[in-house]
Amino acid sequence: MSRMQLVPFINFQGRARDAMQFYQHVLGGTLELHTANEKGERRPAGTGDRVTDAQLDADGLRIVATDGHPSYPATVGDHMALSLSGTDKARLTKIFSNLAEGGKVQMPLTKLAWGAEVGWLKDKFGVSWTVSIDGTG
Repeated sequence: MSRMQLVPFINFQGRARDAMQFYQHVLGGTLELHTANEKGERRPAGTGDRVTDAQLDADGLRIVATDGHPSYPATVGDHMALSLSGTDKARLTKIFSNLAEGGKVQMPLTKLAWGAEVGWLKDKFGVSWTVSIDGTG
């Protein structure tokens, strides 16, 4: 059987560098930022370059993003959320807290009937996150 992977791809409409550096700060991992010239040739993005694609890999997580294209504006909104789950309560609690900086907690981490702690928030870039801590007893 082949393996499939679902990766969020987010258009930050000109803020991809800031957003992805923020997520790297919160989640750790390796971040690559690329741009393309008029011929579509890809190269590492310099400080002032438009980010055509960014990829953050951290502990098996992957987020892909772009600055988008001025001719095709996108609005970050409530139509999607990134869901992060695991069993490391200390780490996930810290990630939740860091993601909330400059954003808005919509439900703090709360123990639910089935034993998991779940919370959700909108970060300072308008992206919704759901964090679930499994097996918390």
